[in-house]
Amino acid sequence: MSETDPAQTVTGEDEVVDLCRELIRFDTSNYGDHSGPGERAAAEYVAGKLAEVGLEPRIFESHPGRASTVARIEGEDPSRPALLIHGHLDVVPANAADWTHHPFSGEVADGCVWGRGAVDMKDMDAMTLAVVRDRLRSGRRPPRDIVLAFLADEEAGGTYGARHLVDHHPDLFEGVTEAISEVGGFSFTVSEQRRLYLIQTAEKGMHWMKLTVAGTAGHGSMIHRDNAITELSEAVARVGRHKWPVRVTKTTRAFLDELGDALGTELDPEDMEATLAKLGGIAKLIGATLGNTANPTQLNAGYKVNVIPGEATAHVDGRFLPGHEEEFLSDLDRLLGPNVRREDVHSDKALETSFDGALVEAMQSALIAEDPIAKAVPYMLSGGTDAKSFDDLGIRGFGFAPLKLPPELDFAGMFHGVDERVPVDGLQFGVRVLDRFIDAS
Repeated sequence: MSETDPAQTVTGEDEVVDLCRELIRFDTSNYGDHSGPGERAAAEYVAGKLAEVGLEPRIFESHPGRASTVARIEGEDPSRPALLIHGHLDVVPANAADWTHHPFSGEVADGCVWGRGAVDMKDMDAMTLAVVRDRLRSGRRPPRDIVLAFLADEEAGGTYGARHLVDHHPDLFEGVTEAISEVGGFSFTVSEQRRLYLIQTAEKGMHWMKLTVAGTAGHGSMIHRDNAITELSEAVARVGRHKWPVRVTKTTRAFLDELGDALGTELDPEDMEATLAKLGGIAKLIGATLGNTANPTQLNAGYKVNVIPGEATAHVDGRFLPGHEEEFLSDLDRLLGPNVRREDVHSDKALETSFDGALVEAMQSALIAEDPIAKAVPYMLSGGTDAKSFDDLGIRGFGFAPLKLPPELDFAGMFHGVDERVPVDGLQFGVRVLDRFIDAS
């Protein structure tokens, strides 16, 4: 037996934790501009891991340091439509002083891998790498072509990642009709007899906007009725306190029906308080999909305590349901009033697809093979993903990053939160499910 033979016995389950830890150790914080470290080092790491098993990955740098890695695996039947598996390499920033374990250490503690990106979404990046490397080491080609994309800039809207590739390199996705990515496939334990796995089939659209009010500058000691700060503050308060009407899309209706069946009770979306009380740890995720939302996030005005500024600005994170963008903007402008100028910083569409087809069947069969009480159900994501960009190429996207989670884990709170972490056995479960899914898809 040669010295290199033992490496051939390494499985995806064996290496997924180390892959996740190593990815977390790359600080890829995205501050919404180019002031962060960028994704180049992480993209090179991914490319190296893919090249080790015979692929020919390509790195695309849209701006110095802002890099994505793409590779294609030839399937057994290249005449079939291809599948895209995509994940992003960037993460939101983290303040190390707030964390139990350093956010870029990839520490393993209490049965979890800790760090920024552990669930958003270096866990899925690691699971994808682990499965692909295992399959290629053992000579198991997928049934159809698979395109792998590890992307930059998702946390700031994807301009320098998915959007760049779709606009400038669409040939990379030739023949792709379906895709899987983040924030779906995770478990919600209803009872000892039923565990639901939420598959993301819809996501809200976004309007990240800047609000501006112009006033008259003057001395702080004077009576001043044309104060830009006062006008803007009142408008922002109206937006922040507004109770948006409930709007139930087909995806949310399907989810509530499935959950109601599992709980043995009817869930009424018009009674949000009672409905959300029954959702446990996923209430945050689902509650934000029962209507449009707009949250003030930044305020800026003035430069000296005794000077009334001539202008005040604010930023608002607005999200709208599929089919409700016009209503959202109309309601927002009514709340803001005539003296507030609204301009988009970044905007993108909402998405919604049906929960059917061979790909959905492959998800369900892969899940139930590893968890006999599993049932896949559709849900809507309150945020957005790179699926918006790929939709422009006619690619139907699903959130499917499978994780079997302990019921007590506040999974929704992990996203962009302090002490983000993912269970070790959840990662290993995800590898097994993804491997089965690829065979079935």
